[in-house]
Amino acid sequence: MTVSRRPDALLVAAHVEIVSLIVLLTNLATAHTPAVSSLAGPTHGCAYLFVVVAAVRAAGGVRTRAAALAVVPGIGGLLSRRHLGLVSSAPAADRTTG
Repeated sequence: MTVSRRPDALLVAAHVEIVSLIVLLTNLATAHTPAVSSLAGPTHGCAYLFVVVAAVRAAGGVRTRAAALAVVPGIGGLLSRRHLGLVSSAPAADRTTG
């Protein structure tokens, strides 16, 4: 039996995308250091492209809602994972009323 790694790759890429976007926007709003921009910019671009491709592959085609959600910059990967049902939902703690 083969285990697919696409959901894990999509999760990692989605987190890299959103963190790199936060770094870029924070740098733009504060010091605007060129070294930070030259590192975070390509990182964000690559993560964005990876998220879109991984979401399209996981959704099974380009004309799906999950693929369309992946195009949203920053949070598209996380939205796409949620739509595909790849989010691991932990069971809620048992609450007893007494």
